[in-house]
Amino acid sequence: MSSVDRILITGGAGFIGSHLADALLARGYEVRVLDSLDSQVHGDASHFPAYLARDVETLHGDVRNPRDVARALDGVDAVFHFAAAVGVGQSMYEIERYTDINNRGTAVLLEALLRNPVQKLIVASSMSVYGEGLYRAPSGHTCSPAPRSLASLKSARWDPVDEHGQALEPLPTPEDKPPAPESIYALSKYDQERMCLMFGRAYSVPALALRFFNVYGERQALSNPYTGVLAIFASRYLNGKPPIIFEDGRQKRDFVHVRDLAAGCVLALETSTARDAVFNLGSGRAYSVLEVAEHLGRVLGRTDLAPRVCGDYRAGDIRNCFADITRARTVLGYEPRVDLDSGLTELAGWLAGTSCEDRTEAAANELRQRGLVA
Repeated sequence: MSSVDRILITGGAGFIGSHLADALLARGYEVRVLDSLDSQVHGDASHFPAYLARDVETLHGDVRNPRDVARALDGVDAVFHFAAAVGVGQSMYEIERYTDINNRGTAVLLEALLRNPVQKLIVASSMSVYGEGLYRAPSGHTCSPAPRSLASLKSARWDPVDEHGQALEPLPTPEDKPPAPESIYALSKYDQERMCLMFGRAYSVPALALRFFNVYGERQALSNPYTGVLAIFASRYLNGKPPIIFEDGRQKRDFVHVRDLAAGCVLALETSTARDAVFNLGSGRAYSVLEVAEHLGRVLGRTDLAPRVCGDYRAGDIRNCFADITRARTVLGYEPRVDLDSGLTELAGWLAGTSCEDRTEAAANELRQRGLVA
């Protein structure tokens, strides 16, 4: 790859994009951000957030608008495509909006890249494309279980089983596990990554898809009830309310600090041999949702607010998925450095004195009214 000087981040004013901008500036790149400043993420702000570095060039525009995208691509050497509507539950009833932003927005970007070619294209994908993660059957072979039946979920039989009804052991999920999206959001992210990789192969543009796991850290949109689960829990604690946890709280996820994720993104850009491939970016460790909620409560000094395990199930949710990061370690040299305890302690420091509106129950009621909670 030739010299890369100026980077465009679509959706770059958000939580992850802003941290990536910091990491790129520290490496000497020029950074441009295209962002629509969506109200669900940024509130009623009419200006770019104060946390975005002053050296970042900002363009207010929509990835679905060809003129905005053409303007953003002018003079750019590489693109991180982060612009997307995010939210598993909401995507199940705002189907047109999610498909329009995520799928059509990517199509507009790719057509613009025909006229404004770049040296590398990196798209943010999601662990949600896997559906359920990888499992080991009692026989010892690995398997990808079928989606859990509604009858099982209504009977609180949360864990996937094999065809004989025997329990399965969750394993770290590698990139070659067949995708099985369980929500419109997950399907749109899979479409985004496939579109970018197809484009890259067709036009000889080095392209990568990075499957992000559960990202947490400073600058998350605390008033957005469809953001990362740790931000949702933090919003509840800050408003003197216990976190609400679906199912039994024992579902396992991979929580990766945003600085580690940003470092992985930079490695994906700078590794010349990395192209036409998908990489997991996570911590490589599994934690139950309940234990993480309790841990956050301790570091925030809110042990009086025990998480409330509601026993409900949301359409589109999966039971277990956590990352196998072997490929990213081997090819990119990726190595997460922020352990969960340090990361949550740092998050608590950022949250101190912060206020936000808790919209969690309103979002849950919206799902319930639409029959999306069992």
